[in-house]
Amino acid sequence: MRRFLRPGHDPARERLKRDLFQFNKTVEHGFPHQPSALGYSPSLRILAIGTRSGAIKLYGAPGVEFMGLHRENNAVVQIHFLPGQCQLVTLLDDNSLHLWSLKVKGGVSELQEDESFTLRGPPGAAPSATQITVVLPHSSCQLLYLGTESGSVFVVQLPAFRALEDQTISSDAVLQRLPEEVRHRRAFEMVEALQEHPRDPNQILIGYSRGLVVIWDLQGSCVLCHFLSSQQLENVCWQRDGHLIVSCHSDGSYCQWPVSSDTLQPEPLRSCVPYGPFPCKAITKIFWLTTKQGLPFTIFQGGMPRASYGDRHCISVIHNGQQTAFDFTSRVIDFTVLIEANPEAALDDPYALVVLAEEELVVIDLQTAGWPLVQPPYLASLHCSAITCSHHVSNIPLKLWERIIAAGSRQNTHFSTMEWPIDGGTSLAPAPPQRDLLLTGRALPTGTRTAQCGSGMPRASACGCSTSSARYGCSSPTQTPARASVPRVGSFDPYSDDPRLGIQKIFLCRYSGYLAVAGTAGQVLVLELNDEAAEHAVEQVEADLLQDQEGYRWKGHERLCARPGPVHFEPGFQPFVLVQCQPPAVVTSLALHSEWRLVAFGTSHGFGLFDHQQRRQVFVKCTLHPNDQLALEGPLSRVKSLKKSLRQSFRRIRRSRVSSRKRRPAGPPGEVQEGSSRAERTGLQNMELAPVQRKIEARSAEDSFTGFVRTLYFADTYLRDSSRHCPSLWAGTNGGTIYAFALRVPPAERRMDEPVRAEQAKEIQLMHRAPVVGILVLDGHSVPLPEPLEVAHDLSKSPDMQGSHQLLVVSEEQFKVFTLPKVSARLKLKLTALEGSRVRRVSAARFGSCRAEDYGEHHLAVLTNLGDIQVVSLPLLKPQVRYSCIRREDVSGIASCVFTKYGQGFYLISPSEFERFSLSTKWLVEPRCLVDSAETKNHSRLRDRSGPEKASGRARNSGSQSDGEERRSGPVMEHALLNDERVLKEIQSTLEGDRGSCGDWRSPRVAVGYGLSNGGGCS
Repeated sequence: MRRFLRPGHDPARERLKRDLFQFNKTVEHGFPHQPSALGYSPSLRILAIGTRSGAIKLYGAPGVEFMGLHRENNAVVQIHFLPGQCQLVTLLDDNSLHLWSLKVKGGVSELQEDESFTLRGPPGAAPSATQITVVLPHSSCQLLYLGTESGSVFVVQLPAFRALEDQTISSDAVLQRLPEEVRHRRAFEMVEALQEHPRDPNQILIGYSRGLVVIWDLQGSCVLCHFLSSQQLENVCWQRDGHLIVSCHSDGSYCQWPVSSDTLQPEPLRSCVPYGPFPCKAITKIFWLTTKQGLPFTIFQGGMPRASYGDRHCISVIHNGQQTAFDFTSRVIDFTVLIEANPEAALDDPYALVVLAEEELVVIDLQTAGWPLVQPPYLASLHCSAITCSHHVSNIPLKLWERIIAAGSRQNTHFSTMEWPIDGGTSLAPAPPQRDLLLTGRALPTGTRTAQCGSGMPRASACGCSTSSARYGCSSPTQTPARASVPRVGSFDPYSDDPRLGIQKIFLCRYSGYLAVAGTAGQVLVLELNDEAAEHAVEQVEADLLQDQEGYRWKGHERLCARPGPVHFEPGFQPFVLVQCQPPAVVTSLALHSEWRLVAFGTSHGFGLFDHQQRRQVFVKCTLHPNDQLALEGPLSRVKSLKKSLRQSFRRIRRSRVSSRKRRPAGPPGEVQEGSSRAERTGLQNMELAPVQRKIEARSAEDSFTGFVRTLYFADTYLRDSSRHCPSLWAGTNGGTIYAFALRVPPAERRMDEPVRAEQAKEIQLMHRAPVVGILVLDGHSVPLPEPLEVAHDLSKSPDMQGSHQLLVVSEEQFKVFTLPKVSARLKLKLTALEGSRVRRVSAARFGSCRAEDYGEHHLAVLTNLGDIQVVSLPLLKPQVRYSCIRREDVSGIASCVFTKYGQGFYLISPSEFERFSLSTKWLVEPRCLVDSAETKNHSRLRDRSGPEKASGRARNSGSQSDGEERRSGPVMEHALLNDERVLKEIQSTLEGDRGSCGDWRSPRVAVGYGLSNGGGCS
């Protein structure tokens, strides 16, 4: 009976847990998934991006970030800032309009949705009558002009979203005020363009799809002048002085129209097909911008020859005889040009081109010769090639940090020196207390990439390195249009000719600068950081993991052929040795010990140890089971044995039947005395019982991939006896087997003369045979052993080598603590039996108290296959807290999760975005920023293009809140793709209540009040 008892709740411990643990989803790193709209405020200098899932994100200076989510899970079609205001209007694909505001609360700005509105027509009207195609915020900030598919322009008053029916500009009203010859040409249909006169707010330009453009007088309700083209209209641009209109058309041409008081239709000053005379794509958007040099900038999207560039995504820039068509690697969503913000200025003076592509944001410097790209400080394209693995390194030493930054700057010499032009708002977050790196492995020859995610807000990619043995060319050559250069722009390139180039494991030593990288084809490279470019040969060593086995034949992919001879490497991480596993299976585990200069690697066939200082193999160990033939087929093989599959299925059925018979009672239960039964019931009422455990059957040793090496771990501990500790290597397999090897590492003075020796000391077989996902050794104080070189750099206390050490083995189903060196079981926590979940990720972390600066505890952070995150104490294995983090259906998110050393974590919520979460009250990263009203700003923007010092001085990083600060706990918004069912039901009920039938065609305004605090909690 005693084994079912559980200790009661300790109030002091519960208070301490509140000081240690708190779950928050704080910020998203990367590029918004599936962007659909772009907006920019010249006065606020803030960029807005909308997505197909209804999210809206605002970006300003580094550290200035806001995030909001529409209650309707619809795509954002258009974003428009109100001139000179901290407000913006969004249009969704369900034809609804939403008004957002940046409001200051508690010293920081918050993004809130104030109103929503749906334009409705009279009863019986066709849906196209009020389907919005164009939105024009008037300069008075009190009116919205809405162009529709029916050709009418509706007027809505702000901020109440009240439709002004008497000010509607219908197509019939415009038709009556046109000459007779224009009325018979059917020049209307939908409204394609709405523009306000740059100098006169009483005039607006209306462009219709069939080629008619009119200038409408708002006060007199009349047509001042009209322009009629023979081609379908796509878009219109009004010159800054109001004397010239430029229209673009579906045949790849654009026309210049003079604006005068003459009511007669003028002829175009010029009609040009930039890439004619062959059939061209439509020019969908155009800018005509004046400069001090006298020659204007002509910037347009599309217009390329259909035959050669029909599948390309191009934006052309023409100025002063130079014509460049920027060819983007992904579809262009929208673009804008940054110009002089002062509306009273006589010239536009464009200085940057901002392009929102489907997979990245590109900014081009228009004031530097050659129009180079500007390196973004955020919105990094994490998924320029598919992310296959990630690795987080905490508390990077300053020296290594500066070397990585310097190497990255040498790699990025092709970028412009222009200061980041989108610099609105002010970051109020304190400086980050430490420097962190997030390394991502890719599936392309681009190899690994180091991102500065830090303790504060994320920065741009710091450094990259390539691990491929060969470079691959670009697409097939095409004919370049005459007089135009077509450079390839953008880093997004997810296509690979060889999947063997993918990176599967990364390990970086933050003290020595050594980097170990393992790939899909069994390649393991060791790299070191070099400040200068170098050219040298990479030494190659082959590790045969099947050297003691006979009769096996590898059926998977072939190994990669390394490039012979010296290879030129850019500054940064440069490989100096290559270990090729045979068979060339995917490397499933990797460990690096920089102090001993050893690297361990494992595959589905076994594991090995390599001395990268002497460039020699120490040992290899085959872990294949005699019946494990599937491990030899490789990940790319589709050949399966039907006979073996049927045999395994029948064996499982037979085992389940046998176990079910064993669980049946042998006879009728014995009678229980009445007195003892009453006493037992009384005792049960006064104590807390442990939950009933599930019956978990042990896995068969004949299951496939039992030799799959899941984890590797280096430790200096007591392995042979309790009197001497020695270096050791631990390996855990998919079949629940743990191998322990004792290592003899020569001292530093004889390191190059004597070889490293290894001898197997122990082999542990878990009874339930679940895959081993983690191994950890605790010192005499039950604290995890420090990292290599951490004690030598005085960044950690020396481990306690006097008391007895303990071995923690984490499988998918259990946590188990053994004593060392006897390896006798001490404690056990059956996670699967208690909760029905399996461990997917586990990591030791230190949780600091938010009240006591010097107090902290070491615990295990655990992620299960259900998406839950738990904290388990060390070494008693008591569950502390449990949070729901990732949807159980999000398999890729669970597989991509990585924990930090201080109770934080990252996981992919989309192919291009990492969601950051925190389990600690002390380490909480969230943007804290302030955006002032545009009315108090000076509209003239000082642009110094030659000062890198100024650019570095403006790079502000927000960090975590100060330790011990009291925080308001509130719901935190996650990406729109990850909404839970409760929120969806609430939204659905709201929509059903608000979208009832209405007799009046003017919809009532709806106050929603759904906002976000700096991308964080809801208000």
